[in-house]
Amino acid sequence: MTSCVRWEILMHERFSDVWICKDFGRATTSADPAELGRAVLGAYLAGRDSRGETFRVVVRTPNGCQTVITAGHLTDPGWKADPAIRQALPAYLRNALA
Repeated sequence: MTSCVRWEILMHERFSDVWICKDFGRATTSADPAELGRAVLGAYLAGRDSRGETFRVVVRTPNGCQTVITAGHLTDPGWKADPAIRQALPAYLRNALA
């Protein structure tokens, strides 16, 4: 079922122990929210020097459910973002996964 999901890319600020929003977006898709979150986080971290920083993505569905994706969810060496999910992303994230 196609729905509009929202996501936030958050960075943990360790000195104040708060999560800071670095980016956000939304997509109308039938993709699994966890897979969408993996694609968003993977694309955001691609090509960035994120040593010492902790990032996560929170994906929210219209029915109020949320999924939290961390870098630990990206460790499967065989994982690759589905082409249909990549198409649901904004161009700057889609291009980072290419």
